[in-house]
Amino acid sequence: MDCKIIFSDVDGTLLNGERTLSEMTISEVKRVKDKIPFVLVSSRMPKQMSYLQKMLDTLDLPVIAYNGALVLDEGNVLHSTEINLELIEKIVSYNEQKFNNKIHISLYHNDLWYAPEYDFWAMREENNTKAKPEILSNREVLSEWKKQNIGAHKLMLMGDQALIEQMFSHLNENFSEKLHIYRAKDTYIEVADVKVSKLTGINVLLNQKYNYSLKETMAFGDNYNDMEMIQGVGYGIAVANAREEVKKIAYGLTFHHKEDGVAKYLFSFFKGIL
Repeated sequence: MDCKIIFSDVDGTLLNGERTLSEMTISEVKRVKDKIPFVLVSSRMPKQMSYLQKMLDTLDLPVIAYNGALVLDEGNVLHSTEINLELIEKIVSYNEQKFNNKIHISLYHNDLWYAPEYDFWAMREENNTKAKPEILSNREVLSEWKKQNIGAHKLMLMGDQALIEQMFSHLNENFSEKLHIYRAKDTYIEVADVKVSKLTGINVLLNQKYNYSLKETMAFGDNYNDMEMIQGVGYGIAVANAREEVKKIAYGLTFHHKEDGVAKYLFSFFKGIL
């Protein structure tokens, strides 16, 4: 068998319409994981994935968080790339001056999530990811991080679609050489350091933990931030709800995430093998 390890995006790919794991998905992952590692790779923070790992019985396996900016193996940091404070401060200042802080900016470092207030956006993210933020203004976080000499693994900008459109254009015009800027939804922007992607996270694990090649790797995804991963691995699989750009570069297609697409592909691909 030439597939030795599996990576899966979470939101819009592995989770069902209720934003949780279906019984079929849990069953299929448990069926394959002992012989073929099943690793979550997401823009989420680690603890927003640990409850899913617990459901899948994969807590002993690594996770790739923040679109590849942080790679952990049972809590040990294998790789970490942060957005420097100078860039964060410029984005925060622009939000203050241009939008009067009407765009919600959440700041993430490892398992810390700082939201400027417990507003609609913070509550929505908490509901979606089962993690609760600490409430601290962007300026207070920056002040603390300066003392600690740390940066952010991810910024999440959330707000009205029209404001997010303007901010997205500004970020691309001014920071595209230093930052990855993903339009996750019409009302969301995710920001990470330009040097990282889900594929760089996969390469960290292949180089440091698993002696496999990219050709022996399978990955599932749906969105723009999955494209490099889908194209780079041996078996890049897009769910039916994936962006058309993702489908075009995928090795294979599977069912919609609301129809257990990942589980059904695992069942079909490994039928008679495991």
